[in-house]
Amino acid sequence: MAKQKQQTTGKPAPVAQSDEKIEVYGAREHNLKNLDIQIPKNSLVVITGISGSGKSSLAFDTIYAEGQRRYMESFSAYARQFIGDMERPDVDKVMGLSPVISIEQKTTNKNPRSTVGTITEIYDFLRLLYARIGVAYSFNTGKRMTRFSEEEIMAHIFSRFPKKKLVILAPVVRGRKGHYRELFEQMRKQGYLKVRVDGEVMDLKERMQVDRYKIHDIELVIDRIQVQEDARVRISQSVQKALQMGKGLMFVMDHDTGKVSQYSRQLMCEDTGISYEEPSPNTFSFNSPYGACPRCKGLGTIYQINMEEVLPDTSKSINEGGLVPLGEARDTFTFKQVQQLARKYKFSLSAPISKIPEKAMNVLLYGDENGKLEVDMGFDDNGAQMYETEYEGVVNMVRRYFNDTSSDAVRNWAESFMQLSTCPECNGSRLKRESLMFKVDDKNISELGEMDLNRLAEWFSDVEKRLDNKQNTIAKDVLKEIRERLSFLLDVGLTYLTLNRATRTLSGGESQRIRLATQIGSQLMGITYILDEPSIGLHQRDNMRLIDALRNLKTMGNTVIVVEHDKDIMLHADHLIDIGPGAGIHGGQIVAQGTPKEMLKLNTATAGYLNGIREIAVPEKRRKGNGKFLELKGATGNNLKNVNLKLPLGTFICVTGVSGSGKSTLINETLYPILSRHAYDSKLVPMPYKSIKGLEELDKVIEIDQSPIGRTPRSNPATYCGFFTEIRQLFAAVPEAKIRGYNAGRFSFNVKGGRCDVCEGAGVRVIEMNFLPDVYVHCEKCNGRRYNRETLEIRYKGKSISDVLDMTVEEAVDFFQPVPYLYRKIKTLQDVGLGYITLGQSAVTLSGGEAQRVKVATELSKKDTGKTIYILDEPTTGLHFQDIQLLLNVLNKLVERGNTVLVIEHNLDVVKVADWVVDLGPEGGNGGGQILCAGTPEEVSKCKDSHTAIFLKKELKQ
Repeated sequence: MAKQKQQTTGKPAPVAQSDEKIEVYGAREHNLKNLDIQIPKNSLVVITGISGSGKSSLAFDTIYAEGQRRYMESFSAYARQFIGDMERPDVDKVMGLSPVISIEQKTTNKNPRSTVGTITEIYDFLRLLYARIGVAYSFNTGKRMTRFSEEEIMAHIFSRFPKKKLVILAPVVRGRKGHYRELFEQMRKQGYLKVRVDGEVMDLKERMQVDRYKIHDIELVIDRIQVQEDARVRISQSVQKALQMGKGLMFVMDHDTGKVSQYSRQLMCEDTGISYEEPSPNTFSFNSPYGACPRCKGLGTIYQINMEEVLPDTSKSINEGGLVPLGEARDTFTFKQVQQLARKYKFSLSAPISKIPEKAMNVLLYGDENGKLEVDMGFDDNGAQMYETEYEGVVNMVRRYFNDTSSDAVRNWAESFMQLSTCPECNGSRLKRESLMFKVDDKNISELGEMDLNRLAEWFSDVEKRLDNKQNTIAKDVLKEIRERLSFLLDVGLTYLTLNRATRTLSGGESQRIRLATQIGSQLMGITYILDEPSIGLHQRDNMRLIDALRNLKTMGNTVIVVEHDKDIMLHADHLIDIGPGAGIHGGQIVAQGTPKEMLKLNTATAGYLNGIREIAVPEKRRKGNGKFLELKGATGNNLKNVNLKLPLGTFICVTGVSGSGKSTLINETLYPILSRHAYDSKLVPMPYKSIKGLEELDKVIEIDQSPIGRTPRSNPATYCGFFTEIRQLFAAVPEAKIRGYNAGRFSFNVKGGRCDVCEGAGVRVIEMNFLPDVYVHCEKCNGRRYNRETLEIRYKGKSISDVLDMTVEEAVDFFQPVPYLYRKIKTLQDVGLGYITLGQSAVTLSGGEAQRVKVATELSKKDTGKTIYILDEPTTGLHFQDIQLLLNVLNKLVERGNTVLVIEHNLDVVKVADWVVDLGPEGGNGGGQILCAGTPEEVSKCKDSHTAIFLKKELKQ
């Protein structure tokens, strides 16, 4: 690999062998300035640079996008019309590109059925393991189930159903789609007269069929007979035939009650006669009707009525709206029913609800015990009209609206009176009780799913010693696959997760590392992997494990390109590319590239932070706070072990600890919902805790995360921060606008009137090209300016509303300096380091770090009371060392106003400048959930049990 020193101008000489390098020529995506670069193959390459410099534009929007486009072009034209084509990135040429796989943070599955086990396929192998070697136990007696002969099944039938009329059934179709016309015809020709389809017994007829698109259960009626001694031979023959037709499984239905019992030649309880079907992998799947808990349908949680929302204040009367779902008294049918109940049970609708007798209250909530209620509908010429109806009760009414309505608004209304709680039938295991009675080494599949991956790996390490020879022979290959996949997850630092953990609860970094582990397990070669900050959420202790995992991918013969700011990963790279020198229009160039050793010798911003010449300074003095405290006691959510948290208000607080130690549970899922309920009366439900003190010292809580500020091109910093409304009002106050009668709405590109009627204020038009990618072109009428000619004629200080949207923040600060209320808000965007973005820049083009800083600027521009607490979760994500310094300056400004800033963070540059540090651990998962130490960074660095202390001590240079 040729060594390349600092390269800011000129183009690299063409390399003949593109087998050794990925060559990019003329990259102009977003802010890239006609970039030419050569990236060595089969290497670990790190692309770094300040936020907004163009790292993602090069890695994802150019290299990955071109790789994807080439893959799509390999499809036929016929296939492409269904899946669509990808737009070609703005680049002259890309050479030496191998197949590309992107592992980003933004693709976390929000499906409640998706778990760590399902996306890593470990749970699929577990299901196979239990289906093949699981030992069944009776859920009634707890005894091990054995396999029975036909004679033993006969004995059970005679002992359990003496003198009863039975229908003997043979299951021929189990949970499959199809019309089954041929099957019905075949059974009819064999002389059978009846069949049971989806629970209903019917006659077999010519040309009989069922809906081919629905799932069906079909049982053939073998015989209908009364259980008597003189019919023993006939019953025996029918049982034999049913077992033969049902492949070892038969059903017996009580003719009078319709209750069905299963009998199996495979697994049966001798004491009770209960039998289980022969297990298949679907038996242990919570996404299959054969394994899922029937109550919660495999979700593990159900919605239940929250009586605190239905009856929040029993001192109010029903007429005053005390029974919230009914609302205040009015002339409706439901209220007429309630009035009849009041007459019947002799209580007043004007009296406090607490005074209503208990029996009447139960009827009011859960329905009339007799089921019928006469309702007085008023009077006409013939006298009173009475209407008899069933009264279902307020609680049942809410539940019915929730389950049956097709209206989102009605469903949301009903949901406001409900809360998610653990399913009482399966206790959150998601599986039906029969599935949980199959065990391997005395553990069911759900118990394995609840173990953290560290313990699970230990359990699997020597499980063969606890299995018999037959089980070991069957399970050999499955155990090998499970162990391999578990080791890959452990290698990327995910020791604290469980297989049952829902993927929607994972952070971006965790989901990215899971996909990284899956890719390592796939053993692919010759691939270009592109990763977006895989170190997010990872403690320094686990960094080397991640680096080893990335190097493992490289060793297999792959190229690994990582967009990253982590110091350790940069120093362990084979090749480092620094993009800059600034952000936005000031970036998009190669500042330097080479090996980490070569980079350390250069005089660049990144090199300065890597070699220690430049660093974020430790403050000389730590703030003591305002003398008031927020004290949370007895937090026990997830893995927290009765945690007591005491936070000094008016300080900069950092909560840290190894990945999975309980930081998010303590702050995001316990403390934030408590504060939100106190400040805004929100519906958020905190994790369990005993008590909290000091809430009266806070009047606002603001959570600032890295989610996008908008998901459409119409969203932009000006609209999100709220000052675009004031800009529009400013234009509406221009004399010419007043003469024409224009109001502020005229200058909005989201409503009709002032916007361009061709592109509807988007500035671009989408041209559909059928087999070619859609083309975005500037609107020919407004030429991308979003507004019609009349609106653009209104000018403020020589600028139209479109010109203002095209201004960078730096330009806008100068332009609006004479307008104090606008200047202050726009200046905060510049203060957080976003001077390079334009006011009208599309929200979808902002990185996560930029979006978070827009939110910080929005809060900074608001007037605060000095009693606000700001909560940020890993705000350094996507930020270069230089950007972290800017962020810290902004956060310190908030604290200096008397507010409290609480940050969950692993970045030591943030931890070392905090006034107060809370360190959780000592490990992740079940090994964590305790506060190891709390105090100033200097005090925490002396904690012997803390992994953070080891690294913090080096940063503080103690």
